[in-house]
Amino acid sequence: MSALEWFAYKPLGGGVFWIQERFYESSNRANIWLVRGSQRDVVIDAGLGLRSLPDYLRDAGLLEPAESAGPRPLLAVATHVHFDHSGGLQHFEEVAVHTAEAAALQQGDNYEAVTWLSDREVARPPRPGWSARQFRVPPVRPSRLLREGDVISLGDRQLIVMHMPGHSRGSICLHDKDRKILFSGDVVYDGSMIDWLPYSRISDYVASCQRLMELVDRGLVEKVLPGHFNIFGAERLYRLASNYISHAGLCHKISTCAMRSIASIALRVANARITS
Repeated sequence: MSALEWFAYKPLGGGVFWIQERFYESSNRANIWLVRGSQRDVVIDAGLGLRSLPDYLRDAGLLEPAESAGPRPLLAVATHVHFDHSGGLQHFEEVAVHTAEAAALQQGDNYEAVTWLSDREVARPPRPGWSARQFRVPPVRPSRLLREGDVISLGDRQLIVMHMPGHSRGSICLHDKDRKILFSGDVVYDGSMIDWLPYSRISDYVASCQRLMELVDRGLVEKVLPGHFNIFGAERLYRLASNYISHAGLCHKISTCAMRSIASIALRVANARITS
């Protein structure tokens, strides 16, 4: 299967494109965002990596050439290293990730990447003989380490890095302040927030949700482009963040601790099988 078959895109206007892996039919299917700038293009999250995303972007004509002879530089930014967002980073020459998860990406740590893929989630295998049991996130050396407040310049637009741990220790959002757009990764999406994975932490998540609510209160976000599911607005963002905080009490912490223990054991067993 070619990259052109594997991916599909939807233009959102303003140099932003919504890309998905067509045959990865799972609630884990991550949204991929291409943001084009006057001097640099940025891909936010990269999917599983079963087909080359850079090849797709070129073949689909989504990478416009610069005024000079060649294309503009292309940077892949991982909002975090979970497998559904980071598997495709292997195909990029320039990769950026938050410093808290850089070692996991560089080592190909599939425990921290929570690699958990089944054959039934892939409607059409990317190549003959492919099996989900073979899948793992390969080691990738990041070319740029991100921290809170860093600015990724595309020329005519700036993306501000907001470290928002909770879902994972290196989770980030990217804030286009001028256009009031938040690329939220898995920090928040229109569904139940997952805080029971390895390196999830409820207290961090509460603090991150408070920051999200502050963005809305200050009128700094009008549109959220999340890591999963559909786009939504500021009112929904505020409600999702406030609902998480209101339910993050003692009972939730106890049940989450139990779920994290089960998930941790299952992931260690699964990844032991992959590497054996």
